[in-house]
This record gives sequence, structure tokens and C-alpha cells, in this order.
Amino acid sequence: MATTRTKQSRNAKSQPRDDNGRFEERSAFFGGQTGALVGAAVAGAAVGLAANYGRKMMMQTPTFMAGNWDEALKAEHKATLALFDQLEATNDNQASMRAGLVMKIKYALSKHALQEEDVIYPALREANEAHDADDLNGEHGYVKTYLYELENMSKDTPAFLARVRDFRTLLEGHIRNEEDNVFPRLRATMSEAQNKKLTMAMNKEGLKLA
Repeated sequence: MATTRTKQSRNAKSQPRDDNGRFEERSAFFGGQTGALVGAAVAGAAVGLAANYGRKMMMQTPTFMAGNWDEALKAEHKATLALFDQLEATNDNQASMRAGLVMKIKYALSKHALQEEDVIYPALREANEAHDADDLNGEHGYVKTYLYELENMSKDTPAFLARVRDFRTLLEGHIRNEEDNVFPRLRATMSEAQNKKLTMAMNKEGLKLA
């Protein structure tokens, strides 16, 4: 017992005291090794969140810099068709490259569709253009079907590129309708304030998948 008391006494003496001789309380969160670990974890999480937000901003910046919502969507159309150009330039011995390009196209079209379906098409409905909104939204369903097929089919056969070209034909028709007819009509109904608000809402939506 005496030995135990002696060790306890020594431990007590080794504990830090304040200016009045009282033992200092050491928080598990803010003192000692545990506190340092917690602080590092919090700092790491903050850095991670900041990095993730920075990445999202970088991915959305090309759309944001393109200007108003209609010009931004046109820029995304052009960028996606450029990916199709790269895909159609591959041969049957480049299956891995084809798979990578399909994933890039899927990402680009998924973000693009989210912006249109959650922001632009609802604005069309508010402008009494529900028919156009419904037609375009329906075509997005076929876009997703093509993406699913291209992801899952063999990429080292001529049939793959044939399906890519079918997909592009559908997509180009969809794009022409939006750029030549639907978007100009919607834009004509909007004030500058409404245009700015719609552009901001679309960019905010795009950040969700950026």
C-alpha cells in the first residue's frame, strides 16, 4: 500500500500546477497528445473540404466563364462533341482509351443534364414551354440509355464505334433543337435580372456534380 501511495504522490508532484499551486486541468480535446491528434484531424478535414470545393470550382469554371446560361450550355455542348471526335478517332486496339473517353463523356453529359433538368427545363415550364421541356427531358432518357450501353459493351469491335455514331446523331439533333429553337425563345422572354438569376442557379447546380 505504501508503494502505491508513493507512486501516486510522485505522479501528483509531476502534474503541472498554476501560479497558485493548484493542479492544472488538462482537457482531452485541447491538451496533450490526444488534443494534438484531434486538432490535426480537424485541420485535415478543413483542408479536405477546401480542396474539394476548389476542385469543384475548377471543374465548373469553364461553364461559368462562358457567360450567360445559354452560352454556357452551348460551350458544354461543344466540349462534349470534341470528346466524341476523340472517341471516333480511336481504333479497335485502343479499348482502354475508349473506356476512358466514355467515362469523360458520361461525366460531362451527367453534369450538363443535371443543370438542364433541375434549372433550365423548369424555367421553360414557367414560360409556358412545357412541351419543349418534356420533349427534351425525354431525350435525356435516351442519352442515359446510350451511355449505359457504351459502358457495358465490348470496346474492341467495330460495333462499338457504330453505336457511338448512332449516339452522336441523337445528341446532335438534341443540341440543334436547344441551340436554334428552344434556348433563344426562352432567352427572349427574360429580363437581364432573370437571366442573371437563372445563370447563377445553373452554375450552382453544376457544382453538385463538378
